[in-house]
Formats: sequence, structure tokens, C-alpha cells
Amino acid sequence: MNSYIRKTCRLCLGNDLVLAVPIKDSPVGDAFITKENLLIPQPSYSLNLYLCQTCAHVQLLTVVNPKILFGDYIYRTSTSYELVQHFKNYANEVINLIQPEGRLAVEIGSNDGTFLKFLKEKKMHVLGVDPANTIAAEATKEGVETWPTFFSQEVSKQIKEKNGETEIIVANNVFAHADDMIDVLRGIYHLLSPEGIFVFEVSYLLDIIQKKLFDTVFHEHLSYYSVLSLENFFNSHEMQLFDVQRISSKGGSLRGFAKKKTSSRVVSPIVSKLIDDEKNIGLNKIKIFKDFSDDLNRIEKALKKQLDKLKEKDKTLVGYGASPTVTTFMYQFELGPYLEFIVDDNPIKQGRHSPGYHIPILPSSMLYQKKPDYVIILAWQYWEVIIEKNKKYLEQGGKFIVPFPELIVHEFHEATI
Repeated sequence: MNSYIRKTCRLCLGNDLVLAVPIKDSPVGDAFITKENLLIPQPSYSLNLYLCQTCAHVQLLTVVNPKILFGDYIYRTSTSYELVQHFKNYANEVINLIQPEGRLAVEIGSNDGTFLKFLKEKKMHVLGVDPANTIAAEATKEGVETWPTFFSQEVSKQIKEKNGETEIIVANNVFAHADDMIDVLRGIYHLLSPEGIFVFEVSYLLDIIQKKLFDTVFHEHLSYYSVLSLENFFNSHEMQLFDVQRISSKGGSLRGFAKKKTSSRVVSPIVSKLIDDEKNIGLNKIKIFKDFSDDLNRIEKALKKQLDKLKEKDKTLVGYGASPTVTTFMYQFELGPYLEFIVDDNPIKQGRHSPGYHIPILPSSMLYQKKPDYVIILAWQYWEVIIEKNKKYLEQGGKFIVPFPELIVHEFHEATI
């Protein structure tokens, strides 16, 4: 079975679910395929977001088979300099909360082991759990033992039997990936020592709404957390949030720290403050999501109107950026038919084709060879970096379109004295 639709909230199992943000169906966001696989169909799946009116959790109800999502996962943390530095600083902060030497650290969704390597340098025993077989094997070869499986209560029992309790469990940008979150949390509880901590990073629902980060919605991310929904979830399973930080990662994220309720760790007042802020803003009510959807519809109409005008003038349009966020962005605004090709700076993506639309992915050097009239920056959050790296394209007469949140065209202006 490729997918199924769940009927209850994955945090509280309630069935009072309402459509919050309709987002257009798309193929799996990171399924960039090789030329040999172009004839294999790539089905699209729903990305609609639903609000649980019982516990305030926002989530996808369409669940794509995890083997489809992660079996041939090609992203590696170590390819992102910014993320490596982020993890280095993050690891140093975590170390200050525990007595690291000789203790066990487990990471759920450990990818290539980048984060665990920093903990290993502090003389911790480390173990990764990641379902991407190839990446898990590479990490193990590099000295970070990684079990090629999905984390669950059963897996936690196996880890504990072999290694004992863990002082810290980490889940970086993957705590949103599991459908059976209750089983995952039970596994975390089982594996943690009495004073152990669970540290995780997730996209923050408030940032998604306020910054219009709809393109961070894709099939791997089943859950979109608020502090309120997290607090409700942990409390119902003998755990408790004891600290929360708002961080800039992924456009706006939460770093949460949870403990067993019986732990002596003190709860920071920031937890209740953020919950109060969310309630005052209305993050637990449907209206804020309806307003968000209206904004997306308005922006889509304005963008397509401008692109249609350029096409009528026979202007060539290409895209910049190849990532899961770009896939969501392209399908929401139906941009595929406008683009002749897409460029990306990641060698892993080059030579492949985009999910569903099958647009070829080329290196950014092709901007100078093919000289398209306009480049639409699909990775719009990074528009400044992209334009800075490609000033010569502007100097040669090309134009960059930043399509979101409001359309802006950038072209070369010669300095005058």
C-alpha cells in the first residue's frame, strides 16, 4: 500500500479534525529521479493540513508509506555547511545539560551521523537509528553505529537490552516524521534514564503561519507542532516539556527539551509563556489558518498573471532550487509548465529530473550557457544568497524573479557616480 488516510489525531487520537489549510497534491518532495526512471509513474498525494480541535495539533492525514519516503533517501546532513555548524553549536549546548563522558546518546533519524560525531568527540557512546539503508551503512563505516530501521517502542527495547539506558535522546527535524507518535514517545520514555533528556527540533507552526512557510509542508512531515500541542502530548504520556527555544533553523523552528515527570529538572517559565502567546494569537483556532489560505490564493493569482504575460512575450523562464520545499511550492502554484529547466548547486540533484513534472536539473553554470531571460528563485528563502552568487548572470542581462511572499524582479543596475 502506497498510502492511507488516518481518521484520528496522531497525538490525542481524537476525531474532531477540520481542514485548516488546503495545499495541492504533489509527488513525494525529494523524489528527484534519473533519466532511466522517467517512464515510471510518480503518484501525487494530499498535503492538506488538518487541525485537531481537541489538542490543537496540526497534521497531515494522508500517510505515505515510509519505505517510499525514506528507502532511497539521498539527502546528507554533511553536504550543508550551515547545518553542520548549527549541529556543532547545538551539540555543545546539549553537552552542558548532562554529564557526557561514558554515557549513551541515541539519535532518531541520525542521517549520516553528523550530529552524533560531535557528541562522540565529548567521549559519549553514540548510536544512530535511521531507516535510509545506504546512509546508515555509510555512517556506521564512518564510526557512528547506525541501525537501519525506524525508531519504535520495540526498537527502544532492543537498544536498552544491548546498551542500557540512555542519558540523552535526540531527534533533529524528524520528530514530525512518524505516524504512530504514541509508540515513538513510549519508546523514548522506555529508553531514557530517570534524569535523562529528550531534545528535539521541529518546524514551529507559528513561524509557518506568520512567515507563510507553506512550502515546508511535505509528505515526510506529518506533524506541525505548537508548544501547546507538544505540552498536551508529553503530559499525557508521563513526560513534560521543561524548556523550549525558538531558533532560526528551517525558517523558524522549536528546540524542545523534555523529561520524565519524575525527573528533578526545573521547568522554565518560557513554556507557559509561549503557550499563552499562541492562544492569544489564535493558533489553536481555525480562523488564522483560513486567513493563511486566502493569502496563498491571492499570491498565486498575482504570480501566474505575471508569468503568463512573460510567456506571451516568448520570454524563457527557468527555476533555481531543487528540494522538497521547491516541489511543494511548484505544485501549489502550478509552475511546472512555465519552466524549461531548473538549476541547483547540489551535485546529487544535477542530472536528475524534478518530481512529477520531470523538469531536468542542471548546474547553475547553465545560466551562462543557455542565458534564459528570467530565473524564478523557487528556493525563495535564499534569494539573497542566490543572487549574490550569480551577479554575472544579471550583468549579462538576465533577470531574477523572487516569487514569494510578494513578486519582485531583480535586474542589473550599473553604478553611477
